[in-house]
Amino acid sequence: MRDLPRRKSTPLFLTRIRAKSQAVSTHWLGRHAALSAIALTVAALLVWLLSPILAPFLAAGILAYIFNPVVNRMAARGISRTLGSVLAVLMLMIAVALLLMIILPLFYKEIAQLTQLIPNFLDQAKNNLVPWINAKIGVEINLDPSSVRQFIQDNLSDASGIAKRIFSSVGTGGLAVVGALVNLGLIPVVFFYVVRDWPMMISRVDAMIPRRFHQGISDIAIEIDAVLSEFLRGQLLVMLIMSAFYVTGLWAVGLKFALPVGLITGLMVFIPYLGVGLGMLLGTIAAVMQYDNMMVGVALVWAIFGVGQIIESFLVTPKFVGERIGLHPVAVIFALLAFGQVFGFFGILLALPASAAILVGLRHLQLRYQRSSLFTH
Repeated sequence: MRDLPRRKSTPLFLTRIRAKSQAVSTHWLGRHAALSAIALTVAALLVWLLSPILAPFLAAGILAYIFNPVVNRMAARGISRTLGSVLAVLMLMIAVALLLMIILPLFYKEIAQLTQLIPNFLDQAKNNLVPWINAKIGVEINLDPSSVRQFIQDNLSDASGIAKRIFSSVGTGGLAVVGALVNLGLIPVVFFYVVRDWPMMISRVDAMIPRRFHQGISDIAIEIDAVLSEFLRGQLLVMLIMSAFYVTGLWAVGLKFALPVGLITGLMVFIPYLGVGLGMLLGTIAAVMQYDNMMVGVALVWAIFGVGQIIESFLVTPKFVGERIGLHPVAVIFALLAFGQVFGFFGILLALPASAAILVGLRHLQLRYQRSSLFTH
């Protein structure tokens, strides 16, 4: 019987070197993970502390991301990037000015009609709504229509009265108004510099990526860019389609304030839950004030919003946004609350696209984990 070949034993010194190397590697990984956790904690703390002033910078960054392809096309045609950025700022300001010139007169007309309906609504509320509340809920409400009418005639009957109230409010909260105006003024300035220097900033970030991670991070960045681009284009189409639907639907049921209510609802569908909630609130108030039979009017308005939600959720958004970003509804709610808590209003706007970017990164991490020896062995 032949002897089996003996297995060569590993020299003792080599075993010790390997053990020491593994210990050093484990120590380095643990230290690296701890430093990363500390860095992320410090970054999150800084973001939270600076959140009151981040809004204009976030808005400018989003606008720069949207307008960067336009400036790139100008640069490809021989226009300097500085001049292209100036033209982008001018285009943005002209678009905002035109939007205000179109919308503000329409809203002024609707507000004037609203003030004319208030006296009739007060009489209906005193004769019908207040007795119904007293009978059903047992809450006594003392409504004096004459005093409310007098207040409206003194303050809100014309544009000068409305302006007087607005300027008095501005005087009361002057600091807040000055802060808001400064933030608004910062947006075009920051937007200009960011969109002008966009390629330089991207190249600097690219140069800081370690070469061994460069390809993977570049793939993630390209995928995030594609997801965000499609998200923005899809949301714009959804906003236009739903604005047209709500304006047409509310006009069809006879609501006099169909235009402002429909536009507000449609243009704010990019803010999940808030846009539809605000639209339903405004539509309900308008229906209660306008229709003789309040219950029928409110039911018609709610029916339009119900159909709109079905169309937006099951037809328009899946087609033009591709089922949004694939987040679970609970994750969507958490993202909205978390980003809103940290960044305020702009956090709500950023919640879903930021979550889409994070989701792309998590998918790549999942693939790397599934290909690693930790998962396969």
